[in-house]
Amino acid sequence: MRTPKALQRLSSLPFPYGAPTTPTTVEPRRDRKPVGAEYDTAWARRPAARWARVVLLEGVLNPVVGGLAKPEHRGLDRLEALAEADPVAPLIFAANHHSHIDSALILTSLPEPWRHRVFVGAAADYFFTNRMSSAASALALNAIPIERTGISRRSVGEAEALLRDRWSLVLFPEGGRSPDGWGQPHKGGAAWLAERAGVAVVPIHIAGTGRILAKGDKRPKPGRSIVTFGAPMRCDDATGEGAREFAVRIEQAIEALADESNGDWYAARRRAHAGQTPSLAGPADASWRRVWALGDRKGRASSTPKRRWPDLT
Repeated sequence: MRTPKALQRLSSLPFPYGAPTTPTTVEPRRDRKPVGAEYDTAWARRPAARWARVVLLEGVLNPVVGGLAKPEHRGLDRLEALAEADPVAPLIFAANHHSHIDSALILTSLPEPWRHRVFVGAAADYFFTNRMSSAASALALNAIPIERTGISRRSVGEAEALLRDRWSLVLFPEGGRSPDGWGQPHKGGAAWLAERAGVAVVPIHIAGTGRILAKGDKRPKPGRSIVTFGAPMRCDDATGEGAREFAVRIEQAIEALADESNGDWYAARRRAHAGQTPSLAGPADASWRRVWALGDRKGRASSTPKRRWPDLT
């Protein structure tokens, strides 16, 4: 059916005969909900979504991750004093990143009171690319989108607001998964947020997930993993420490935890005290040499240490 010419002429007339225009001072209405860094995750922290996430975490993720990664938890005693002093103290859990299962592994490893009041900083360009993946990430992980290539005021503001509302945050300072098993340079987001919101950072080292589901793998291979928690750290304002210096200290703490999980605790602490902790960045060589060096490191880590405790006699 053709539109009468009279109606066509009428629709071309200005308002109120035709469609109204949007003033330049008003943001145009969006027909679809935005995704990416602009995706609104507030609904995922409402009571119904929180209860659904508890069921998903305890009924699905926990047994699946337990069977797939067989995690061993170390250092949880380092959080006991803080839990007793302030049961709802918000924290930033900063961990190294090798696999897509790292987020689920940390969420199922966290003790109370943080286990069910935590959100994850997830890459906006990977987990929030469309409405379905955005909703799934927000519901299952309580994830918020974080820009990896720039600074999004919305992402930063939302993370800071949640920390001030006594939610804890899981963040991967490397910004993405390791491509070859070695660590990547840390970004300053965790340190900056901790300084701005006035919260402590708990360094975490994850070992083994790169062999279970490495970057590029299509299917997971069951294996074993170790999750080592470090002592809470705060930005030292008394000495004038800034976010950059704090970020370096966080990275060094994760490297010390890696050394601790690869060998014996006493030797790792001695190396940390002497400033001789092995770097997670690996050698600045060709890719094949980095793979070779990584295998040599794992071989040394799997050997039985000669002495685990100092000789006090």
